[in-house]
Amino acid sequence: MRRRPARTADAAMVRRASLRVGLQTAGAVALTVIALVGVAVLVVLRDQHQSQNELLSATIARADDVDDPPAGVWLVLQNIRGRQATAGLPAGFPQEDDLRAASAGEVRSREVTTERVEYEVRTEPHDGGVVQAILSLRTAHRERDRLVRILLGCGVAGLLLAAVAGAWLGRRAVIPLARSLSLQRRFVADAGHELRTPLTLLSTRAQLIRRELDRDDGRATVRSEVDGLVTDADRLAAILDDLLIAADPRGGSARGPVRFADLVGQEVEAARPLADQRGIRLRLEREPGDPVVDGFDAGLRRAVGALLDNAIRHAAGEVVATETTQGNRIVLTVADDGPGIDPAVLPRLFERFVSGERRHTGTGPRRYGLGLALVAEVVARHGGTVSAHNENDGAVFRVTLPRG
Repeated sequence: MRRRPARTADAAMVRRASLRVGLQTAGAVALTVIALVGVAVLVVLRDQHQSQNELLSATIARADDVDDPPAGVWLVLQNIRGRQATAGLPAGFPQEDDLRAASAGEVRSREVTTERVEYEVRTEPHDGGVVQAILSLRTAHRERDRLVRILLGCGVAGLLLAAVAGAWLGRRAVIPLARSLSLQRRFVADAGHELRTPLTLLSTRAQLIRRELDRDDGRATVRSEVDGLVTDADRLAAILDDLLIAADPRGGSARGPVRFADLVGQEVEAARPLADQRGIRLRLEREPGDPVVDGFDAGLRRAVGALLDNAIRHAAGEVVATETTQGNRIVLTVADDGPGIDPAVLPRLFERFVSGERRHTGTGPRRYGLGLALVAEVVARHGGTVSAHNENDGAVFRVTLPRG
């Protein structure tokens, strides 16, 4: 199956991000429109209901006869002279129950539906008799429906405009990020390409030296060191491949089971020469068992190696790596007895190029703060967490990973 070029993948990423921003903007506008339409309809209904009650109350107050009520209103007047009703009284009226209740002094106001038409009906005592005013709500409902249609039409138009504007703004916002990612990937790819050749030559030369040493059994110590050199070169090549995979937008290699206890043990042994050179005692403590992590071997090696390297370079005399299991999680703790972490740097310790004032007297090249940031990225790729704190005047790093 052919892979798309990185440039095509970047363009697809920009399109997806723009589409997501547009959809999110449209969703926010849709919720706002729905809320506004709902509020507007509630306000209109309240105003209409208030106007209808005021109209019916005023009509009843002026009701001397039933001949000239306002448009859309019918009257039923009942007194000692009998019952009168406005011509054209809708079917189903008058409401006899309301007339009887009003005769007893009760005022009633309610909506009544007859023949699929809604009416507002108000019945109350009046001048020794009873008046029932019936108002058709057909016109009010027509106005309400027209208002809702207008609001929804404006809302849909605004929704479309918001989606287009959101996609356009999202594209403008994402393009610089895509360019930065492309530049970063280009740097990693170029660095990987340039480093691969000397690494290959280093491994080849070490293998040739080992082959020559095989002819002389009296050089076992030298051969052991050369074996370590070959192993280190192979690990460095694997780490380089992992870096290239992490920078490739088209996807990485397949995950697989990693025996984490063995990996930690191997990395501790690989770091021991640096610890011996600096006079640091390096210890590994771990529980019995063989926990497995579903992930990338080279990436996990890179993270564990970076933590050990950081601890050894800042320790005063000892570094302790502890590997345990807690339920379905694997926990690796790397502690040193150095001067600890600058509190001003601690909240941003795992960000790239974050550095604080050096609090130890060691010599050597200035550290640029990439190692811990790479640890955080590797751990995040594996669904885990990494944290740091000071304890007993030293630094403690804690990595938690899900078991495979």
